[in-house]
Amino acid sequence: MPTYVVAMIHVHDPETYRKYTDRTPAIVTKHGGRFVTRGGAVTALEGDGFDGRMVILEFPDKASAEAWYADPEYAQARTFRHAASTAKLFVLQEGGRGA
Repeated sequence: MPTYVVAMIHVHDPETYRKYTDRTPAIVTKHGGRFVTRGGAVTALEGDGFDGRMVILEFPDKASAEAWYADPEYAQARTFRHAASTAKLFVLQEGGRGA
């Protein structure tokens, strides 16, 4: 069942953050993931707006998403994200039908 990682990020050091973004795509691909969106404009339809960077990743299943996050290469890359930004990451499995 498809699983998504949603990241809401506020970058305060773009140069260091680039060290993170340079490393991440290959690690995502290694675990069967893909970028659905990567930092495009966010428009609020309801509630407060979000002026940071939003990234959505898709993985084939929750185990793949968890393996990506636990990967030692990603742990190393993540140190650059932690140094350069604040973030919230969420894992979301595709739900059943209906609202």
